[in-house]
Order: sequence, then structure tokens, then C-alpha cells
Amino acid sequence: MFNSLSGRFLILTTIFVVLAEVLIFVPSVARFRESYLELRLERAQIASLASLSDEMIDPDLEKELLANAGVFNVVLRRDEVRRLALSSPIPEPISATYDLRESTGISLIRDAMTTLADPRNRIIRVIGDPVRDGGILIEVTMETGPLRSAMIDYGINILILSAVISIVTAALLFFAVRVLLVKPIKGVVTAMQSYASAPEDARRIIQPKAGVTELREAEDALQSMQTQLTSALKQKERLAQLGGAVAKVSHDLRNILTSAQLFVDRIEGSEDPLVRRMAPKLVGSITRAVNLCESTLAFGRAEEPPPSLSRVQIAAIVAEVIDSERLAAGDHDISFSEGIPAGMTIRADSEQLYRVILNLVRNARQAITATGKPGEIGLSAEEDDDTWSIYITDTGPGLPTRAREHLFQPFQGGATKGGSGLGLVIAAELVRGHGGRLDLEKTDASGTAFVIRLPKAENMLRTAAE
Repeated sequence: MFNSLSGRFLILTTIFVVLAEVLIFVPSVARFRESYLELRLERAQIASLASLSDEMIDPDLEKELLANAGVFNVVLRRDEVRRLALSSPIPEPISATYDLRESTGISLIRDAMTTLADPRNRIIRVIGDPVRDGGILIEVTMETGPLRSAMIDYGINILILSAVISIVTAALLFFAVRVLLVKPIKGVVTAMQSYASAPEDARRIIQPKAGVTELREAEDALQSMQTQLTSALKQKERLAQLGGAVAKVSHDLRNILTSAQLFVDRIEGSEDPLVRRMAPKLVGSITRAVNLCESTLAFGRAEEPPPSLSRVQIAAIVAEVIDSERLAAGDHDISFSEGIPAGMTIRADSEQLYRVILNLVRNARQAITATGKPGEIGLSAEEDDDTWSIYITDTGPGLPTRAREHLFQPFQGGATKGGSGLGLVIAAELVRGHGGRLDLEKTDASGTAFVIRLPKAENMLRTAAE
């Protein structure tokens, strides 16, 4: 119970109410002491009236008047004349004098606490103003024992009342919290547990009904999140099924197209002018279809394995890529520039890094070739204390609008016409596997620039390799 929200709220409420009552107790007891002393002064003034009417008062009557007033003697000053109105023997010397005419809140509290802390029955002198203009001042001597006993009784009553108030208040707040907070929160928790057991079931999505504004906002947010998650799970399931079907179709289609490509190779040897003119276009179409099937199958396979990190010469990888793409460019007027620092060594998986750079350079070559104009592809690298950076730039026409909007998203438009966009997705995934990132620095009519950033930090590289 004490670990629950309502239980802890009950304990805190009781503590705070008791603390508040204790803070009330101190000034209350001080006020009670002041009232007690003022009452003794008032009774003493009434008793002294008998002596004013008759100079000679019977000793027994005087004793009775002082006993009723609860004092030992009474001094009343009237008309600048100080006179002892009533008196009786004082058992011991006066230990303290209290003038109620000059009392402040702090002094009353201090004197009250001093009286409670001292169990001795002392004799004190109390001075105050007479009631109803009965004189200039009135002064009495009295014992502190009865005063302290009365203060203790009053304090006990205050504490008992405080305890009752605390219990009643805490109980009411306890049930209020359970009804207004705990019960709705438990309802939200139950709804979350029910949804977690079958997130695909839309019937388990929470229906907001809390009356408390904050809880209602939480329920609305939870409903929105559950709705989006359910839709995402359904879409993911459909995409998984579609992906399986596409993979199967791509596999079979690739085999068919490979066979068709063999026949087209034979057709290219035909002497028919029309056939010779149409064959290259047919070869190009079939080749693109085969590449698309292979890319789809590659993307649909399991995730890329972790990189096998080792020290590699970046210049050797770049040179191999340039040699390959220079041959692929053929007769097209495309030049390649290389700005790799001599002896620059990086820590990476050489095979995966080759695939990333080759993909970016091939995209740049294809983009320049599609324009039919001369162009240049540049590869450079630099390093600082934290990062190796590899830059791939070209003077092509820039990425298409759709490619820029859906960069690194599969099947959302490639960098080249007719592309699937899988190349950049796979390249970015391979770079992330190294703990780095692939960024598009610029793309416009003057060309495109990509940068591969690989971290030097050993802990990041080690994490990528695990």
C-alpha cells in the first residue's frame, strides 16, 4: 500500500497536515497563556473592588477573594496612587515579571515556550491594564504551576483536534486521489497492457474518457501513438509480404531476362539494318531490367554483415574505381581527377568501401553521360583529428527533384533516370556500419557533391564492427 500512489499521498498529506497544526499550536498556546493571565488580572481587579468600598476588610474574605482570583496579592494604581488592594503571604521570592502592556507576538511565544519547558512552580509578577478604565495599571503575583497545567491541557486538546483533522483530511484526500487519479491511471495502464498483447488489433486502442485535463491529454497522446503504431505495423506486414513476393518475382524474372539477353547478343550479329538499329536499345532495356532485379534481390537479402575493419590505402581503392569507370565510360568525354594524399591510410572494410565509392562514381558517370556533354568526376580526401572525409564530385546536371526529396529512401526515385534508388540506400547503410555517415553536400546545375565521413575514434569503429 505504501508503495502505491494513493498510499504515499496519504502519508504525505498526514505529515503536512500535522506540520501545519504544529505551526498553529505554538501561537495558539501563546495566545492561550496571554488570555489566561488577562483573566487573572480581570478577576483580581473585581476582587479589589471590595477593598475600595471598605478600608477594613475581613481577613477571611480577603483570603477567599484572592483564592477565587488565583493570585497572592493585587496592586491597583488609581489616580497616580499605587496601593496594595489585597495581599497574602508569598511562599517564595518572585522569579520573573511579565508586563502584558508591552508584549509582542515573539515575546508571547518565547514566554509561553519557557513556561512549558520549566516544570517548577515559580512565583511571577504580572502587570496589565485594568478593564473598563478601572485605573492606570493592575499588578498581581501568582504561581506558574496552574498556568502550566492549563497550557498543557489546552495543548493536548489542540493536538487531539489536529490528529482528528489530519485523519479525516487524509482519508478524504486518499479516496479523492483514488477516484480522480489512481483509478484513471490504472485504466490507462490496463489499456496499454491490453494493446501491448496485440498491437495489430485496432479494437484495443484506448478510448479517451478521463475527466482530468492532464490525464485526458495523456490518453489522447496515447491513442494517437497507438493508432499510428497499428497503422505502421499493418503497413510493415503488407510491405513484408509484398517484399517476399517481389523477391520471388525478381528472381524468376532475372533468369528469364538473362536468357533473353543471350538471344539479343545473337541478334546483334544480324545483317538486317532495322535489327541492328533496334538491338542496342533492346540490349539496354534488358540490361536495366536485369540490374533492377539484382538490386532488388540484394536489398531484400539479410542486412549487410558488419564491416571487417583493417588499415587500407584509400588511394588504391580510388584508383581501382577510376580504372573501372573509365572503361565503362567508353567514348564519352568524361575525365577523372584524383586528390588523395599520398600514403593516406584509413581504418575500414576495403570491400564495402569500394562498393560505396563505386556506386557514387557510377551514378556521377551515368548522370554526365545522360546529358551527352563532357564532364568531370573528382575524388579527393582529407583528415583531421576525428574524421576521415572522402569527397566525390561531378559536373553533371544535379540530382532530379524527386531524388533530392527522397534521398536514401528505397524505391522512391534514383539518382539516374529509371533507377530504383537502392544504390544510395545500400551505400548509406554500409557507411553507417562503419559508424560514419554519407551526406549530400550540394546538388545544382553545376554538379553534385557527396562526402563520406568515417570516424577515427576506436570505440565508434569497434561498435560498428560488432
